[in-house]
Amino acid sequence: MRSLAVLAFLVFPAALTAADWGPVQFLVGRWTGEGAGEPGGSSGSFSLEPDLQGKVLVRRSFASYPATAGRPAFRHDDLMIVFSGEPLAGLRAMYWDSEGHVIAYAVQPAADGGVTFLSDTPPAAVRYRLTYLPAGPRKIRIRFEIAPPGKDFATYLEAAAHRD
Repeated sequence: MRSLAVLAFLVFPAALTAADWGPVQFLVGRWTGEGAGEPGGSSGSFSLEPDLQGKVLVRRSFASYPATAGRPAFRHDDLMIVFSGEPLAGLRAMYWDSEGHVIAYAVQPAADGGVTFLSDTPPAAVRYRLTYLPAGPRKIRIRFEIAPPGKDFATYLEAAAHRD
């Protein structure tokens, strides 16, 4: 049993501290927000909290969209795990949602003290960019962009949230 504990220590570094989450640290907590954009106005919330004894951050999110003339009300749920990649790889994230999307992200500091999650897909495939920017002591702005194959990013939705 002791050799298994030693192996676990060698494979998995000691628990990450708050400072280790770098550009993502300002998002740790619970948030409530409202947004606009395609596919329409929504309300929802998300949390980003440490899990697995501090080895990962888990983001759970949902957005509820009201019915419109052309479609019924619906709800979008997603889960994202933020983790430290291999040495020198920096922070990474994996995302899954209730619509069947699975996205691998590289996590990078953004302008103005924010953070950007940039998909690992090549320009010949659909690419995704999710950016969080501080907008005050307890507020953030959120922008999700999509780039069709071979095209530039275009904003799909923008939102704002406040810390609970």
